[in-house]
Amino acid sequence: MKTQLKHVFHIHNRLGFGINYIEAKELQQVPLNKIINTLITESSIGQYITSIKKDEIPSKKEATQDGISKKDFNKLINDKLDDLNLSWIKMLLTTKNVLLEKQTLFWHNHFACRVRNPYFMQELNNTHRKFAFGSFRDLLIEVSKSPAMITYLNNLQNKKEHPNENFAREVMELFTLGRGNYTEQDIKEAARAFTGWSIDKDTQEFIFREKIHDNESKTIFGQTGNFKGEDVINMIISNKKTAYYIARKMYKYYVNELVNEKRVNELADFYYQNQYNTGALLKKIISSPWFFDDENIGSNIKSPIEYIVNISRTFNIKFNKENVLINLQRNLGMFLFNPPNVAGWPGGKNFIDSSTLLLRMKLPSLVLNNGIMETDKETDDPDGPGNGKPTENKKFETEVVWSKILEEHKELELEQLMQCLLAKMPTPSVIQKIKQNEKINTKEAMIKIVSLPEYSLV
Repeated sequence: MKTQLKHVFHIHNRLGFGINYIEAKELQQVPLNKIINTLITESSIGQYITSIKKDEIPSKKEATQDGISKKDFNKLINDKLDDLNLSWIKMLLTTKNVLLEKQTLFWHNHFACRVRNPYFMQELNNTHRKFAFGSFRDLLIEVSKSPAMITYLNNLQNKKEHPNENFAREVMELFTLGRGNYTEQDIKEAARAFTGWSIDKDTQEFIFREKIHDNESKTIFGQTGNFKGEDVINMIISNKKTAYYIARKMYKYYVNELVNEKRVNELADFYYQNQYNTGALLKKIISSPWFFDDENIGSNIKSPIEYIVNISRTFNIKFNKENVLINLQRNLGMFLFNPPNVAGWPGGKNFIDSSTLLLRMKLPSLVLNNGIMETDKETDDPDGPGNGKPTENKKFETEVVWSKILEEHKELELEQLMQCLLAKMPTPSVIQKIKQNEKINTKEAMIKIVSLPEYSLV
């Protein structure tokens, strides 16, 4: 049975980063369930990012001992964070494992983390990738024990004499249960259970330090015992509120930012009964008939990363200057490995304001025509990654093989082009306005289409 073209585009927009017309047309001949299964199979195993080596990243103390100035040390870290960022964004632009990377992006934002150790950040990202479709419990354990998260949420300072509640609070509020499903006393007692979770100075890996762990009895979620960190995580996982919290975020990410509570509750039941198998949950979501309801097509706003990757893959854009990919992320408001805080990027309409929407509408004509973009001289964090002084009025130096694109789309009329490039059609008046320009050619039409506000919808 043939698959509707709009459903082919919807699948690849939501489960990946878009698809070009020729590929989509070929997939029309493939049954819907086979398209889905192929995406899942292709993404079962992916590549880890390995661009940052452990011995390349000295500690501040080591740098000082080696005579490296603070300025040079900061530059080294910034350069390595940029290298890490580029490694992932380039992977997103070319990978066949699109669903794996899409889900890795989900976990990257769910377990938002920002530390100035590029190797720690790389290993956390690979953990997200390794457990992307596996057990959420296993993922939660590994993330909680990662040097990046231990550093970010101050568990190095969590000792039995002076418990630090930061990690215990965030693991409940932002990573699992959600607000209102725990008490302040639960946080205080859970923090005691996580004492001793630390990092070995020599190996730079997780270590449990018995001497600073609180071995006294604790009462958490109404249960009393000499609990350790793993016990707390098991209690959190046994609470169905965690299944609901994750299922709801997955629904918003893959289906619709406007939540259908009945469906989310059904997904939460399924997730809980299947022992938090994330791959099974995702397959249930994308195999459900309602995934293809018109109300769920073009209902979400592309994140800046999705926007950059989508337009790049659709037009097979070649970036001759890698720094352009850094500046695009920074100007659009989402820089990989640099979330605004532990809650991550809020997403949805928060990605759109008057300046970023204007930039999104200008950007296609710039990257598709090797245009010029002005960048701000000032930045909020001059020492942060990707925040070196940007160069003003520099050409993008992109390459697009328009002859191939025009050949592939030569049979399509304006509205058909729109249906290929947009998840949601613009108003009839907008369509008519473009049609009235009799001199417009296919290239100009395509650039105008992806310059519309609707191109930000997915």
